[in-house]
Amino acid sequence: WSLHLKNVTVSLSGQYECSFATYPHGTKAAKIQLIVKAEEEQHYVKEVWLNQTLEIPCLEDTTSENLSNYPLKWLVGENGRKEELVSKEPSCPAVYTNISVPYRHRVRLGSNNALKIFPTKITDDGRVFSCHVVYHPERVRKSSTTVEVFGK
Repeated sequence: WSLHLKNVTVSLSGQYECSFATYPHGTKAAKIQLIVKAEEEQHYVKEVWLNQTLEIPCLEDTTSENLSNYPLKWLVGENGRKEELVSKEPSCPAVYTNISVPYRHRVRLGSNNALKIFPTKITDDGRVFSCHVVYHPERVRKSSTTVEVFGK
């Protein structure tokens, strides 16, 4: 027998038990502990000097080999709006979308799926860059990095 759960939320975490009567041995039971994790997102702050190269890793605790098997995208956000900068499908070259003027010629995807920005500008200060890795249509890991730009 199987238990099918729909619209799974964290509140469904807990112990589940299946029991049934057998003849002549009596009742049989099996238990399973279900742990439902919330969407994972890590937050970082990165400091950089004005006019330097900024490199932001996608997921700090994941190797590039693991990331190369899944679609990912980089976005930049400010005042609640998000703009997609680059996306990458497994075994395909990176696709740079219609990037707005502030980033058009300054962003590249590094070989380790890190976002590289050169040169950094004062307008980058306070911007939030986020990387989304799609492990499954319903399983996305995100990391976001707030940038602080310092002048000399």
